[in-house]
Amino acid sequence: MILVVGAKGMLGQDLMALLGAEARGVDIDDIDITSLESVQKVLVTLKPRVVINAAAYTDVDGCEGNQELAMEVNGEGVAHLAMISKEIGAKLVQVSTDYVFDGGKGSPYLEDDLPSPLSVYGESKLAGEMNAAFNPDHLIVRTQWLYGLHGKNFVETMLRLAGEKKELAVVDDQIGSPTWTVDLALAIKALIGKGCRGTYHAANGGFCSWNEFARTIFAEAGMAVTVNPMATKDLGRPAPRPLYSTLDCGKLNRDAGFQPQPWQEALKHYLKLRRQ
Repeated sequence: MILVVGAKGMLGQDLMALLGAEARGVDIDDIDITSLESVQKVLVTLKPRVVINAAAYTDVDGCEGNQELAMEVNGEGVAHLAMISKEIGAKLVQVSTDYVFDGGKGSPYLEDDLPSPLSVYGESKLAGEMNAAFNPDHLIVRTQWLYGLHGKNFVETMLRLAGEKKELAVVDDQIGSPTWTVDLALAIKALIGKGCRGTYHAANGGFCSWNEFARTIFAEAGMAVTVNPMATKDLGRPAPRPLYSTLDCGKLNRDAGFQPQPWQEALKHYLKLRRQ
């Protein structure tokens, strides 16, 4: 049995749907990952062979003012899952982020590039990666720019704003790969199926700026919206963002035989699904 922690979240729901009868889901009402006692009770009772941690404190700006909570959930919570999953002989799959990098490399990041987070969120997720290694049978899957049918995300925000305005300003100096949670779930399933361990990058193919992503969303949705460029610094957000954080996913393809589709194709499929 594969236990999905954070099963009601955007990625969690897609994992549950993809894994089907093989999966069991728990969420905040069933497990508190910041409590070792809670984690022990759930994992020892259910005895899964794989634990996928899709639970996290993902409010990047919120983390800046709540450092303690960010570290509790994204760092210590993973340590608890790692200790108990190791104890029961289960693999731990930890979902991580491009925010562990500072965005200064200028080319796609490889798994063994040195992390250097800019924000509290990035620091807390890096702590989670390090803590996942308490379990030798661990799998860290870094991803980025997630959107999906079951949660708040950039695509839904853009479509909502387009219903209110005909002109928007979107940053054009952050570069990454928009990633559909369905494709991330497929990548995780492929990695587990091949018995992979260690760190992997999983994101949709290609890359763009948030500005180009917004323009493509409107073009695919058949909406006439003017999208003006703006700089990240002009947003005045509390948390700094990596400006170029594209992830190289070649290792995922080599080891698991899985190549996520281009981000443009993923977006088309997503928009088609949400219209049904």
